Amino acid sequence: MARVTVEDCLTKVSNRFALVSLVTKRVKQFLKGDKCLVDEKNNNVVNALREVAADKVNFDCGDTLPEEQLEEDLRVEREIPKYLSSE
Repeated sequence: MARVTVEDCLTKVSNRFALVSLVTKRVKQFLKGDKCLVDEKNNNVVNALREVAADKVNFDCGDTLPEEQLEEDLRVEREIPKYLSSE
């Protein structure tokens, strides 16, 4: 694949929101040390998009929809750590 496009990825994911959520999660995994499943000569976002387009990654939703999982992730990230709390 010479060039990855959003349209290539949308054939693998249900909508743009889900695509952004999946790519964001994958980039965070890269930053934590996970290895890329495709050729690693691009930046993390492009590598994540290439993985989606190549059908190498997808949501492991279990019983939840990607949108519900993202809401849960955002809720956890918004919680104030106890050491920053004024209490």
